[in-house]
Amino acid sequence: MGPAGGTVAARRPGGRPGGRLARLTDRYLLLVYTGLAVIYLLLPVAIIVLFSFNNPAGKSNFVWQGFTLKYWLNPLGVAGLGDAVWLSLALAFLSTIIATILGTLVALALVRYSFRGRGATNSLIFLPMATPEIVLGASLLTMFVSIGSPPFFPLNFFTILLAHIMFNISYVVVTVRARLAGFPRHLEEAAMDLFANEWQTFWKVTFPLILPGIIAAALLAFSLSIDDFVITNFTAGKTQTFPLFIYAKARIGIPVQVNVIGTLIFVVAVGSVGITTLAQRRSRSG
Repeated sequence: MGPAGGTVAARRPGGRPGGRLARLTDRYLLLVYTGLAVIYLLLPVAIIVLFSFNNPAGKSNFVWQGFTLKYWLNPLGVAGLGDAVWLSLALAFLSTIIATILGTLVALALVRYSFRGRGATNSLIFLPMATPEIVLGASLLTMFVSIGSPPFFPLNFFTILLAHIMFNISYVVVTVRARLAGFPRHLEEAAMDLFANEWQTFWKVTFPLILPGIIAAALLAFSLSIDDFVITNFTAGKTQTFPLFIYAKARIGIPVQVNVIGTLIFVVAVGSVGITTLAQRRSRSG
């Protein structure tokens, strides 16, 4: 009995050499790896937040000098910063609304209907996402200039808006189409059986079910639009958005207010995602 019991104990995982180390690795390796990845991703954001409270002695906000709230009390206190921020917000809101509407309609058409050129359209949707931004920006500049010389077709807010809508549509289509991939069509058929017409079926059944995908696409489009630099730089002319303002100030010293605005944008973006996620969980549980 003694040798047999010893053999059984030796066969247990804890009895093998390195068994304890293997268990610790299985338990904590993924946790440690995830923690390091999160720290790596959030470290730049943490630096932005931290240096929004810095009190630098000169124009450069690269060395910690001391804590202050004065820049939070006057976040638009730099000449030209307020106009650049409001311009970027207006561009982001308009391009997001237009691109989300158009992209959702395109996604519905690609998933629901068969038509001539459907395969080519599916392929072309990915082109703005796969094309390098500097090539896309140069191509847009060439197109705008070839339509008419700048006095007749100036590079301004309108050309930036067209460019942002163009590259945002692709991301909206991909996001909404992923939501439509597993859509329960039998719910629409049940609504039609209950004498709902196509319009009522869409707004009462289809739209609420794909709304989380539409919101996710809109948030993605807004984020891409408000921080775009390369394409905007080619199509802006003399118009200055928030990213272009930062680039212009980088040569002489980025003001602390830029960090304040960046922190506010980050908090609003994360808060919007959090609120959307909580609303979706409550709707599912209810």
